[in-house]
Amino acid sequence: MAISRFLIGGVASALLLTGGLFLWKGHTQIAGEEVLPDPPPALPAIPVAAANAPRRGPAPPALPAAKEASREERRFNRFDRDRNDRISRVELMSSRTAAFRKLDRDGNNLLTFEEWAAATGERFAGADKDRSGDLTRAEFATTAPKRAAKAKCSC
Repeated sequence: MAISRFLIGGVASALLLTGGLFLWKGHTQIAGEEVLPDPPPALPAIPVAAANAPRRGPAPPALPAAKEASREERRFNRFDRDRNDRISRVELMSSRTAAFRKLDRDGNNLLTFEEWAAATGERFAGADKDRSGDLTRAEFATTAPKRAAKAKCSC
């Protein structure tokens, strides 16, 4: 009894859906042609000045030239992530993977506190002359690695 009610309901739903579809399609057609909605009104064209047209108003001010940052300023800015003109220990150590490998003496990709503190603590403390816990630009400049001398060209 319950199955027959289910089947009758399914057939009735299918017939209603089909009838609704035919009614909808019938309202959108007139004499065999589909009625399309009116196109939206055309927007007015934006006027564009010709290349040789005279300019109106004063000429725009020239942009100031950016000063060339020194090598040391670029190096400092690479580490000063929050741009507060100071480098914290976290900022100094965040991008130093090669330095990490040097600090990891046993090569297990883990730094013990002893490995880290021995090398970085001494280096940071040596550079932090005013003992503020941050490196100023002048203090950071003392941490630059010594550049290897370039080989003379044997042309």
